[in-house]
Amino acid sequence: MARNNQPIIIKKVKKAAHAHHGGAWKIAYADFVTAMMAFFLLLWLISMTTPEQKQGLADYFAPPNVSESTSGAGGVMGGAALDNNGAKTTGPAPNTMEEVATPPKSDEPGTHNAALSGNNGTEGNKYDPVRRSEEELQSMKDEDFHSAATSIRQAWRAMPEITQIEDNLLVEETPEGLNIMIVDQAGRPMFPEGSKYPYEVTRKAIAAIAPVLQQLPNQIVISGHTAAGGKYDNPNYGSWELTSDRANVVRKILGEFGLSDDHVQSVIGQSTAEPFFPNDPYLAANERIKITLLRGAPPVPADMKF
Repeated sequence: MARNNQPIIIKKVKKAAHAHHGGAWKIAYADFVTAMMAFFLLLWLISMTTPEQKQGLADYFAPPNVSESTSGAGGVMGGAALDNNGAKTTGPAPNTMEEVATPPKSDEPGTHNAALSGNNGTEGNKYDPVRRSEEELQSMKDEDFHSAATSIRQAWRAMPEITQIEDNLLVEETPEGLNIMIVDQAGRPMFPEGSKYPYEVTRKAIAAIAPVLQQLPNQIVISGHTAAGGKYDNPNYGSWELTSDRANVVRKILGEFGLSDDHVQSVIGQSTAEPFFPNDPYLAANERIKITLLRGAPPVPADMKF
């Protein structure tokens, strides 16, 4: 009986786990494999795209006509004009004032030559009233151009239906005059391919600027342009005929909405002669309509010449 009362001893052996060796290298290796796969995928995509598609992607992320501001129609001027000092402004250029040196007062009467001279008594006779008048006239013309550019952008912004093509509408001032351009973008043309008639939204954008142009005395030149590489089914109808017809259709639309014929100096087709991007004549933006408001004064009628 004593043997049956003997206690039973149970031994439990705990096995010690091996030390953890770490798994950070696995995460780093996975990141490396993912990056390599993305790199080779990028190389494959680049090799499969055409130069036009590459340019289109580049324009999508950094379009050449994007302005520094978000105002206006998204053109190169970005809803701003240039004042007389070359700085951008959203309104007409401010009037400039010139400092005129005056001689100090004296109790003694001056000579006749001194009266004709400046504060040093020698350079006053260089004052040219005709030249000063021309400068003032040029300043007024520049202000009219700034106001016209602002009015055109405001007319476009007031039309929600043309918001979708705001990147296709450009207004810029050049030494020649005020350029109003309606350009194609990749995947968003302004005219159907091979047609001289614009899309309806393009027609509305053209019609909106007619009243602004009518208010100015300046002449305009309408020119049609196209990108290189176009194909035409009719051998007797090519890029020269197409760009000429498009420019003339734009003239008719402007006339329909208020621009009189005496404002139009010329309507020309340029074909591919003057690409917007000379380094890439095949780019879609080379296909455009340009309306130039000339800086020169309007011609004098024959019956007023003397």
